[in-house]
Amino acid sequence: MPELPEVETVRRGIEARAAGRRIVRVEAPGRRTVRRFGRESLVDGLTGATIVGVRRHGKYLVCPLDTGFAVMIHLRMSGRVLVSAAHEPRPPHTHVVMVLEPRGVGDEELRFVDPRTFGEVVVFDPDRADEQVPELGRLGPDALDPDLDGGALRRRLAGRRTAIKAALLDQRTVAGIGNIYADEILHRARIGPRREAGRLSPATVGRLHHEMRAVLELAVERGGSTLDDTQYVDVEGATGSFQDEHLVYGRAGEVCRSCGRTRISRTVVAGRTTCWCRRCQR
Repeated sequence: MPELPEVETVRRGIEARAAGRRIVRVEAPGRRTVRRFGRESLVDGLTGATIVGVRRHGKYLVCPLDTGFAVMIHLRMSGRVLVSAAHEPRPPHTHVVMVLEPRGVGDEELRFVDPRTFGEVVVFDPDRADEQVPELGRLGPDALDPDLDGGALRRRLAGRRTAIKAALLDQRTVAGIGNIYADEILHRARIGPRREAGRLSPATVGRLHHEMRAVLELAVERGGSTLDDTQYVDVEGATGSFQDEHLVYGRAGEVCRSCGRTRISRTVVAGRTTCWCRRCQR
């Protein structure tokens, strides 16, 4: 599933290529993508509207419209958002198409492509967000929120008896971190994935917070991580490169890049495959 760096990369691409443009026509052939309110709701809510901005909270994208409504996009497992020339063939599994007002270079389309069809595109009323998209209200602070300092993170972990890996994956604790970046952050912070979240010392949480920001910011700079078994690309179809800098994720059995002495272990924490170094993360 695309995580914060991948979704932020997509957000920046939509902002650069589609913000300020009117949606002149909408097609929504994918029933599951519009399962929440149906095809007509999406088509009626988007046609003629202008995208006035693009926000991100965790793994969710929210685009306010000039009509007072907003569109939420969640990529989930395999969703992609592409901005392509209208004459270019649409990829298989293109479930929503927004034809954008021309900007001097011919017609362009914002396309939502999702082979596994777990993702969603939803038009909603921000004044009724708690009712229509309640999952947004359940999210914790974004992992790159400037107000989420080391002290705030420590308070969010206080009393948690769950493993720190599980706490990082819980979007109600901190929004945006998934399996890839949880493993990378914990490795760089030298924290074992099974350590009890509420028992970490202030110094350890401070180290965790520092590495959380450093890893996510660097991954955003690199355009995210594109893995062999995922569909993630940016809005122009380009892959990310942070996967080349992974120290533990997907490297089980290889010699640790940090200590150069121990092979990366693989275990299961919170139902997710977890890669870590027993020497570096005691």
